[in-house]
Amino acid sequence: MAKKLVILESPSKAKTVQKYLGSDYRVVASVGHIRDLAVGNVTNTLGVDIANDFAPIYEISPSKKKTVASLKKYVEDSSEVYLATDPDREGEAIAWHLSEVLNLDVNTTKRLEFHEVTYHAIQDAINNPRVIDMGLVSSQETRRILDRIIGFRLSQLLQRKIGSKSAGRVQSVVLKLIVDKQKEIDAYVEEQYYRLTGTLKVDNVEVPIALIDENNKEIHFKTLEEVEKVIEDLKNNEIKINSITKEIKSRASKPVYTTSTLLQDASTLLRFDSKKTMKIAQSLYEGLDVGEGEVGLITYMRTDSVRVSPAFINKTKKIIEEKYSEDYVGIAKVFNNSKNNVQDAHEGIRPTDLAITPEMVEAKASKEQAKLYRLIYSRAVSSMMKDELYEHEEIRFTCLNYTLLATGDTRVFDGFSKELGKFDKIERVPLKCKATYLSKVSAGKLASKDGKTKGPSAYTEASLIDVMKKEGIGRPSTYASTLDLIKAREYVEVIKTYYKPTKQGELTVEKLDESFADIINVAYTAHMEDKLDEIALGKCTRSDALTDFYKTFDELYSKAKVEMIKQDP
Repeated sequence: MAKKLVILESPSKAKTVQKYLGSDYRVVASVGHIRDLAVGNVTNTLGVDIANDFAPIYEISPSKKKTVASLKKYVEDSSEVYLATDPDREGEAIAWHLSEVLNLDVNTTKRLEFHEVTYHAIQDAINNPRVIDMGLVSSQETRRILDRIIGFRLSQLLQRKIGSKSAGRVQSVVLKLIVDKQKEIDAYVEEQYYRLTGTLKVDNVEVPIALIDENNKEIHFKTLEEVEKVIEDLKNNEIKINSITKEIKSRASKPVYTTSTLLQDASTLLRFDSKKTMKIAQSLYEGLDVGEGEVGLITYMRTDSVRVSPAFINKTKKIIEEKYSEDYVGIAKVFNNSKNNVQDAHEGIRPTDLAITPEMVEAKASKEQAKLYRLIYSRAVSSMMKDELYEHEEIRFTCLNYTLLATGDTRVFDGFSKELGKFDKIERVPLKCKATYLSKVSAGKLASKDGKTKGPSAYTEASLIDVMKKEGIGRPSTYASTLDLIKAREYVEVIKTYYKPTKQGELTVEKLDESFADIINVAYTAHMEDKLDEIALGKCTRSDALTDFYKTFDELYSKAKVEMIKQDP
């Protein structure tokens, strides 16, 4: 009896899915894309027929011809075919390419969508198939055509004129962010200042203080003499307690991870770069053997959403109650995405099964896999725990016309921070004194300290991804690859985690600013991402979006070919 065929992208994921579906199914992998826009075509080097409404010209990748031949044979020998590529626009496009190459009817071929590689998710997908979403396909095809036109044309131009290796719709905008930030840093003029540092004695207990202005900002002086005068005044005049305030404050946990927040925290807390983080996350998603065969440990790692399923919420609350008591059980964080972003249909990044603890993964997986899983696990559990509560205390002192402030925080209830452990960088330091309005106050150890005003900081990987997310540059699937590309092209170098543009990177941005400022900028790139979302949702056509773009681009490109001055790199 012929088996049913399931085609997905990854061989390792295929192994896990095969286990869940059993012997009635054959699960095989396409190993990513099987075809792409043609390169080096005699009649069309772009692989896009611009004059024919931007018709794409596809070709099967030479390295995938054997794979395609095998897939065709599998299709012939199967009773039914399911396409189970990744649940995003790129995965949808791969499913469509497979249907085209393998002669599968796009209107009837079953498309499986699952966001975690677990038994229940796979069975649910098999029982509830859909067809290929041509809106998502059209959106991804438009993105690919845009990137090909901009990438090929700009890259060829810059290679001829200044020897730069490449340019692109997203990569060049990210590079511009880095170069513009470096310009701000270089233009900033530091100013030296002096400030008061030290303690007052409250009933002979040393209390750290700051000298503040009427806006509660620390006062900086231009000269050392000014600080020395303050110290002299405090030593020789009465210091009074003006006010003592105590207030219970709360700090809420954050929702489960999205791609951008995971990349940021992995960079800051684990020192993983984005490429490494996504590679490890992919392995956790596709499946690891932690005791009883391969199982997907986390949900799909390319997502803008923080939504989690009701079933997961209920299980998490039960885990929290069992581990910490009912007092720690909070509510799930719910955020509404104001944009019609197609990625928001996904869940956030979370463990597929909280019964698989970080300790279990630690015993079976690599150290790096275990570290990332623990980070994801702790974030997911803490997201549904109660707020941390702490008492914030302020003592204001007056002496002559000076105001001094001492602050301290005392944790009242640890809440979600109990789960985060070492991942929580917030420390609470209480005031050691028990001040009253009758307390005796005197000058303690007071000194002047010099410093320099701080200008803007260069981007770290975490802060750069944060800006990309906030500004709408790229999408979850492109953050890591974009940053990796500008490093590979030697447009930037990373020095002590900070991104610094190279001379070639600066020259590239300079030339792009001269000729393509209208399209190589944050606002235009974000606008195009919105257009791609509109295409996915059927609110805009591929033809309209590409026609609008190309009119502007072609005029700029034609002018730059003539006017851009050739310059040795």
